[in-house]
Amino acid sequence: MASIRLKTGRERPLKRRHPWIFSGAIESVHGDPAAAESVDVFSSQGEWFATAAYSPHSQIRGRVLSWDRDQEIGPEFIRARIDQALRNRVPWQKSGESNAWREVFSESDGMPGLIVDRYDDVRVVQFHTAWADSERDTIVQALSERGDCRLIYERSEAEVRQLEGLESRSGVLWGEYESNPIEIFEGDLRYLVDIQSGHKTGFYLDQKENRAWLRRMVSAGSVLDAFAYTGSFSLVCLKAGAEHVTAIDSSRSALEMAQKNLDLNRLEPDRFDVLEEDVFTALRGFRDRGASFDLIILDPPKFAATAAQVGRASRAYKDINLLAMKLLKPGGTLATFSCSGGVSGELFQKIVADSALDAGVQAAIRHHFHQACDHPVQLAFPESQYLKGFLVQAD
Repeated sequence: MASIRLKTGRERPLKRRHPWIFSGAIESVHGDPAAAESVDVFSSQGEWFATAAYSPHSQIRGRVLSWDRDQEIGPEFIRARIDQALRNRVPWQKSGESNAWREVFSESDGMPGLIVDRYDDVRVVQFHTAWADSERDTIVQALSERGDCRLIYERSEAEVRQLEGLESRSGVLWGEYESNPIEIFEGDLRYLVDIQSGHKTGFYLDQKENRAWLRRMVSAGSVLDAFAYTGSFSLVCLKAGAEHVTAIDSSRSALEMAQKNLDLNRLEPDRFDVLEEDVFTALRGFRDRGASFDLIILDPPKFAATAAQVGRASRAYKDINLLAMKLLKPGGTLATFSCSGGVSGELFQKIVADSALDAGVQAAIRHHFHQACDHPVQLAFPESQYLKGFLVQAD
């Protein structure tokens, strides 16, 4: 088998079971491995560390598949990893609180680059790495032969595929494409999910627990839901008793879906307005008109896909949080989120703190938000903790 040898002193991450091997850590490559090929990983002294999937086009040149030298990387390996991932989700499935959850979460489930989201009896999959893409047929077969879904649909369109030298792909992989959108539920709220053209796989499953938590905290008042997408946070606030919610998004189709979700849940239309506009522009407009709100929600898309984009992302986060701070009523609250993996929790907290300072707002963090438990965080892989947020209350 082909192999890679690390530079002297670059073994520490692997010794701590971190699954990524960056190109700068590699001293030499032996055997001319192809994209997605399994390679042995050795230290500079010849010590074997792991079996990794090779990716010649990415800065993450290797992704660990196994720490067991005797483990064969083949169809049975893939089936075993999928089976384990799904067993780990059984408690959420049995709870009956929702019919939608994440079944496979990439490196956190030992399957680099594979995402599997479950929406009722439909699975939506993403293949983000060369290895996952190369094992597409085996993965689809392993999922379909379980007999518990009617459709497997692909949404491999993330920017990370370009970094792997892969083109975007989407469409039916298995089963009958009967209808779109798909209806799901979380507690007593129902949502429509557009698996064909919605963001990510169609819905923000990672915000499930944050939606439930925020619902318990909302009281009567005015709410501004920025980057509202299809209105999941808006509906939570309306259900909890908010007097009025304004949802902002630049996507007309997303806001149309938000209106359909409002009707689906039989919530009063006179308590809900939508604004199709760039959020940065809309927030400045509210500021200039002297508007204010009891609760503001900022759940923007990923501003930093790579480490090189962190500076620009930080400025964008500062801009929207500063504007939001200026729009809060005295005693109001801001629920602010970042899903940019390159922006750490510490950096994001500093950005929010600087925003409050510049806005002249004395504020305190009342709660820390995080991704749902079906998006597990490996202790040796802190990068898997990508979603972070704060509930900030102004004095």
